[in-house]
Amino acid sequence: MTTTTVTKRAATGALTGLALGDALGFPTEFSDVPSILAKCGPWREMELPTPAIVTDDTQMTLALGRALRTVTDRGVLTPEAMTEPVRQEFIAWNRSPENNRAPGNTCIRACELLEAPGRPWQDASQIGSKGCGANMRVAPVGLVPGLSDEQRAGAAQLQSALTHGHPTALAASDLTAHAVRLLAEGADPTGLVGRLRSYAYDNRARYHERWLGDLWTRAQDPTPEHFIARGWDECLAVLDRLQHAVRTVSPETDPCLVTGEGWIAEEALATGLLCFLLFVDEPLTALRRAACTSGDSDSIACLAGAFAGAYLGADAWPAPWADRIEYRGDLLALGALWDA
Repeated sequence: MTTTTVTKRAATGALTGLALGDALGFPTEFSDVPSILAKCGPWREMELPTPAIVTDDTQMTLALGRALRTVTDRGVLTPEAMTEPVRQEFIAWNRSPENNRAPGNTCIRACELLEAPGRPWQDASQIGSKGCGANMRVAPVGLVPGLSDEQRAGAAQLQSALTHGHPTALAASDLTAHAVRLLAEGADPTGLVGRLRSYAYDNRARYHERWLGDLWTRAQDPTPEHFIARGWDECLAVLDRLQHAVRTVSPETDPCLVTGEGWIAEEALATGLLCFLLFVDEPLTALRRAACTSGDSDSIACLAGAFAGAYLGADAWPAPWADRIEYRGDLLALGALWDA
């Protein structure tokens, strides 16, 4: 790990930014932009709600983060070591009385099926769902230090597959974790989309059987390579749109009109990245732009916050905001562990 990564506290920055974006976008989700502007005033002046309550996006991020901490405390991150702690954390989240923040149906259904004794987790996976619930929570995989590329990719796809088994959900989660890792390590944002496209091409036909088992057989594909390539191809298509948008779109335009509304995995990744890339050095403006969108505003903003926080570090977020966020202690504990 570089000195820069330690000094800027990328993990703390990313987790805090994710939660802040989530809280800022919570009241605006399901609203169109004129309604948001009527309620909140000019989007560049949006204020963090009081209290700063988050959604299932942050709750599931913390669940995944706790599971990863459990695994790495015990030893090496492998699929065998990871599956049960993540499964247990997701089930606990689903049962929690605090799970009352309009969670997605895919997560609820899969978590209920994950409780069935003796059932392979692949049977619980919702193979037809590529909702953004898989990649809104994947940032911790990009923040755990010391992972190999294979561990990071496998873990990102496995945590997705426990609920969202569609190949695009797997690929988008992998890309999201990869982007968080690159930004935490100080990658130049201007070259980020190109690096993500290269990564997608390099991995297009790679099915992580060690991590996913026979998940692919639940779909209608002739081979595992065909299965996963479908997901990477959809991600490559949206990255092409993103690359064009970064050069041409006005910051005053609703980003959802360009890269999609974010209800599905690849669009959440692209629109969250677009908001970050439009305002690389203005993290609060990036969050506000993401929250003032016609789509899945909380998930778009939580991804934008994770990207901005990974790149800029913990000091990106002003104390009057960061100190008020729900689950602050849990976020700081995980961040401190991975920044150490």
